[in-house]
Amino acid sequence: MTVRQVFRRFFPYVKGDRKLLVFAALLLLVNVASDLVAIWTFAEITDNALVAGNLNGFWEPAGLWLGMTLLGGTVAYAGRMLTARVAERFLLKLRDTVYAHVQRLAPDFHQRYGVGDLVARHSGDIDAVEHLVASGVVETFVALMSAIAFAAAALWMSWELALAAFAIAPLFLVVAKWFSGKLRVAARDERNVNGEISSAVEEGLANFTVVQAYNQQSFDQHRIHERGVSWLRAKLAEARVSAAYTPLVGVTEVIGTLGVLAFGAWEIEAGRVTLGGLIALTGYLGYLYPHVQELGQLQLTVNQATASAERIAELLDAPIAVQDPKRQLVAGRADGLVELQRVSFDYTKGKPALRDVSFVVRPGQFVMVTGASGAGKSTIARLLLRFYDPAAGTIRLDGVDIRNVSLNLLRDNITLLPQETAIFTGTVRDNLRYGRPDATDEEIKAAAYAADAHKFIMALPEGYDTELSQRGLNLSGGQRQRIAIARAMLRDTPVLVLDEPTAGLDGETASRVLGPLRRLMAGRTTILITHDLHLATDADQIVVLSHGRVAEVGTHHQLVLARGEYRALYGDRLDPPTMPLMPVR
Repeated sequence: MTVRQVFRRFFPYVKGDRKLLVFAALLLLVNVASDLVAIWTFAEITDNALVAGNLNGFWEPAGLWLGMTLLGGTVAYAGRMLTARVAERFLLKLRDTVYAHVQRLAPDFHQRYGVGDLVARHSGDIDAVEHLVASGVVETFVALMSAIAFAAAALWMSWELALAAFAIAPLFLVVAKWFSGKLRVAARDERNVNGEISSAVEEGLANFTVVQAYNQQSFDQHRIHERGVSWLRAKLAEARVSAAYTPLVGVTEVIGTLGVLAFGAWEIEAGRVTLGGLIALTGYLGYLYPHVQELGQLQLTVNQATASAERIAELLDAPIAVQDPKRQLVAGRADGLVELQRVSFDYTKGKPALRDVSFVVRPGQFVMVTGASGAGKSTIARLLLRFYDPAAGTIRLDGVDIRNVSLNLLRDNITLLPQETAIFTGTVRDNLRYGRPDATDEEIKAAAYAADAHKFIMALPEGYDTELSQRGLNLSGGQRQRIAIARAMLRDTPVLVLDEPTAGLDGETASRVLGPLRRLMAGRTTILITHDLHLATDADQIVVLSHGRVAEVGTHHQLVLARGEYRALYGDRLDPPTMPLMPVR
C-alpha cells in the first residue's frame, strides 16, 4: 500500500479527535518556541554575564530561561498526553473494527490463518499503523516546524555559519532514502514471520497434553526453534539496517558540528560573532539535527507502517460469506420445523462436501445424522447456522428460507453444542450466563441442576464464583460438557444442533452426560450429529450420509434390518445396545 492509500483507509478512524491532534500540535509548537527563547537567554548570559564578568547581566535572562523551561515542560506534557489519548482511541476503534469483522468471517478463514498470526495483526500491526496515521502526524508536523524554526534561528544568529551547517542536511535525506528500501522489505518479512511464530507457539501450548503424551517435546521444540530462527534472521535483517542508519547519521552530525565550530572560531576572531552567539548557534543546530534526522527516519516509519497496513487491510477486505437479508420475512420464536431440500455445498471447488441432501425435522422431533468421517455431517450444522450458504438447494425454518431470516434471529432460535466445548476465562456463573446474559441466579442454578452440574460446581473452591482457566483446563472433560449443556438449556431455543457431544469422553463420562443431553433435547427440534450410538434408539429418524449424499433414512430398527450403509458402518455395535437406555425426564 502507498502512504496515500494508508491514510485514505485508516485516517477516518481519527474522526472526532482531529481537533485534539491540532491542539496537541500547537502545544508542542509552544514548547519549541520556549526552547528557542531558552537557548537565546543562554547566549545572553554568556556574553553579558560570563564573558563580561557582570553578575547584574545574569538575573534577567536567567529568570526568563527558568520561566521558558517551566512553560515548555507544561505544554509538552499536555501536548503529549493529548497525542497519547488520540493514539489510544485510534487503537481502540481500529482494533474493535478489525475484531468485529473477523468475528463475522466463515470458519475456514480462521483455519487458514493461525490464531497467533491473527493476534499479531490485532496488536503489533495495528500499533504500527497508528504510529503513522495518528500520533505520527503530530510528530512529523512538529518535527518539520521545529526544523524550520531552529534553522531560521540559526540563520538569524549568523547566516554564514548557518549555511555552512545546512550544507550537510541533504546528506541526512540521502542516507534515509538509501536505507528506506531495505527496511521496507525487512519490515514486511519481520511482520509475517512474527505472525507465524505466534501461531506456532499458540498451537503448541494449546496441544501440550498431546505433545507430552506422544513424547514429541523435542519435535515440537524443533518446530518452534525453526520458526524462531526465521524470526531471528528477519529481526537481524531489520536491526542491521536500523543499527547502521543511526551511527551513520551521528557521524554526519558530528562532522557538521565540528565544521561549524571551526568556522565559528574564525568568525569570533574576525569579530563577526560573539562567543554567546556561537554557543546559541550550536544549540540551535543541536536541536535542528535531531528533527532533520527524525524527518529522515520518516521513510523508515512509513515502510514499517505500510507493511502492517497491508496485513490489516487483508483482514478487513476478507469477504463475509453470508449477509443479512434486505427484507426480513419472519420475527419471533420459531416452532422448529427444519427442512433441507436438495442442499449442495463445496468448501473447495470440485470437492463436494454435500450433494442433493434432503430431509425434514418436525417440531419436537429428534433426528440423528451419522456417517463415516468426512461424509459431510458437521457441514450441515454450519449451514443451519448460516456460517455458509448452500451452493444449491434450500434450508427452511418454519417454511421460510433461512437466507430471508436475519442472522441474529436465526441464531436466537438455534443452539449449537459444538464438538469442542467452549469455556471462557471467567467464573462458572459467567460461562453459564453466556447462554443468556439476562438469566437470573435462580435460572442459572436450575439449568445446572438439570445438567447434573450443580453438585460438582458447589464442590469447586468458590462454587459458581470459581474462576475458570482459559479453555477450562481446571475442569474435566465431562464437567466442561455439562457446563456447556447447562448453558444450552439457558438459551432455551426451539432448535438444537448437537455436534458430536460425547466426542473425546470415556465410556463412564459419556454415560453421565447422556441424562443431561436427553433432558436438553426434550421438547426441542434436535439434530444430533454423531458416531456415538448411545442415543440411536431414541431418534425418531436417522439420516445416514455417505460421500456427501443421503445413503439411507429410517429408524434405528429399520436401518439395522436393512443391512445397508448403517449396518456396514457400525457392525457389531448395533445389537445388542451398548448400554441401557435412560428415560427422558
